[in-house]
Amino acid sequence: MKRSSTVFLQIVIVALGLGALAFLLIMPRLEGVNAGATTLYQIYFDDPFLMLVYAGSIPFFVALYQAFKVLGYVGQNNAFSQATVGALRKIKYCAFITATAIIAVDAFLMIHARLYPEVGAVDGPEGAVMLGLIATFISVVIGTAAAVFERTLQNAVELKSENDLTV
Repeated sequence: MKRSSTVFLQIVIVALGLGALAFLLIMPRLEGVNAGATTLYQIYFDDPFLMLVYAGSIPFFVALYQAFKVLGYVGQNNAFSQATVGALRKIKYCAFITATAIIAVDAFLMIHARLYPEVGAVDGPEGAVMLGLIATFISVVIGTAAAVFERTLQNAVELKSENDLTV
């Protein structure tokens, strides 16, 4: 893979990370329960839903960093190494942790709507739960793909090390 291709993909990953971070920081100020909040504490720390979202976003950003590292290894012609396998393993774990966090947030939304029906009368949790299910599916697909790539790359690394010992 050309160096320019890996650099372009690394730029895309950085842009994706910055976009997600901006979304996480700006969106609570504009809509939802926190739209009328006046202090930063009220906006970001009074809502347990946001706390769950922020906690669940940590593995997402870790996975983006690991993907950035994998592209760095590929750009250095060091794709078939244990470091790449380890980074793919971390991406796999982060994807499955993210899926679990999304399921937890969806469960919170459904329980909250059941306990406080007067809040849910205006906005039911159905739309957010459906988006959460889609995001969970995407996260599971990414985790499964990372697991397959990890296993394949691990076999290639073992084969490469056997060939290096033979020569």
